[in-house]
Amino acid sequence: MEEQEAIDLAADWADISQGLRKDLGHQLFTQWIKPIQLGKLNHETGTLDLFLPTQFSADWVEDRYHDRLSLAWKIASSDVRHISIKVHPGRRKIADLDLRGHDGFGHRAANDASLAMQSIGDDGFTASVGLDPSQTFASFVTGSTNVLAKNAAERMAKAEKPQFSPLYLKAATGQGKTHLLHAIGHAYLQTHPRARIFYCSAERFMVEFVQALKSNEMIEFKARLRGFDLLLVDDIQFIIGKASAQEELLYTIDALLAEGKRLVFAADRAPQALDGVEPRLLSRLSMGLVADIQPADIELRRAILESKLTKFAPLEVPGDVIDFLARTVSRNVRELVGGLNKLIAYAQMTGQEVSLQLAEEQLTDILSANRRRITIDEIQRTVCQFYRIDRAEMSSKRRARAVVRPRQVAMYLAKVLTPRSYPEIGRKFGGRDHSTVIHAVRLIEDLRQRDADMDGDVRSLLRQLES
Repeated sequence: MEEQEAIDLAADWADISQGLRKDLGHQLFTQWIKPIQLGKLNHETGTLDLFLPTQFSADWVEDRYHDRLSLAWKIASSDVRHISIKVHPGRRKIADLDLRGHDGFGHRAANDASLAMQSIGDDGFTASVGLDPSQTFASFVTGSTNVLAKNAAERMAKAEKPQFSPLYLKAATGQGKTHLLHAIGHAYLQTHPRARIFYCSAERFMVEFVQALKSNEMIEFKARLRGFDLLLVDDIQFIIGKASAQEELLYTIDALLAEGKRLVFAADRAPQALDGVEPRLLSRLSMGLVADIQPADIELRRAILESKLTKFAPLEVPGDVIDFLARTVSRNVRELVGGLNKLIAYAQMTGQEVSLQLAEEQLTDILSANRRRITIDEIQRTVCQFYRIDRAEMSSKRRARAVVRPRQVAMYLAKVLTPRSYPEIGRKFGGRDHSTVIHAVRLIEDLRQRDADMDGDVRSLLRQLES
């Protein structure tokens, strides 16, 4: 009975969520409604519990969406007469930060900068209480897509006064902006051992602001906030709403800049694209340098994977596995490294060797989520443009080397980048037999090992097709 009720409630919630997503838009829905978890329905009172991971998010949803959620549930289910929005009882309350420390807000002592991240439950919510010791400039792999942000971050941490402040790091999820924030903090402490540093998320800033407001400690809050030498604020896109909190952050930025202090912000979009942020604050966020981190290209993804392999020695990961992961898992670096870790952990626990087959078997979810649908037609068109031959040559019977080799490369790429079988690929190349495709794939694989020019051609084509 309880199991069926849970299924019915989940079905109702799916319908309600779909409507709210349309009404509120993707961003607001994802930020506030999506984290809601269903509790039990009290049939005596008709009250359904809705759980959120933090008190801040529970208060926010209660203030702004209670009436809408209540009405939606009453329409969806006659059993639900009331809703109760609260923090999940299984979550530990976010610990209050030690705002005072020994020599400033968020930094106990010069040699205590490497405080760990404190986990707040199974759903990924965390409270930042310091700098992650693993996220330094030394462990940050640089490529063409992130070199500007890396160089700007290093300058922000140097002893001499930076040319720009604030620094605003813009990148999609999992591309390294949080890593650079922590790296700036560590490097700054090397050049300024007694510096007062504070790292926090925008949501954490708002939590601290609201707590200070409720406890009549705003004077102390402002004094501590403006006593920093370096302020690092992550996920600034979540500073929406609460005009008073935005105003306080605005005044803090002005006060710190006037004293020559350093500020770094990070977000998943440019300042001008932030929703619900007042124009004056947007102006301050964009007045320094906005450094964009583009999605990692295949060369950078490969370099990141290779940099991670050292900690797994003497376990060997074949080069074709690294190439496969770098080519296939392209959405974000965090997912890429997570895939490698999962693969190696499985191999170690089962005693199997890491292989391409094992990667394809164990990383199906990650791989399917990352694969862009590349068609054989697209591959043929790209290869013909690259080698400057007519598209008709992909299906022709001509045996000239200038035609055969590009055709074999296209067959190889079709096997690597699409789920098509050898016979299906053969049919797209003028009805050729599957044995011809197999020969082409093996030949190009061999040539890539022996011929640097061929390997360079294939890498270039892969970049074009996967971009």
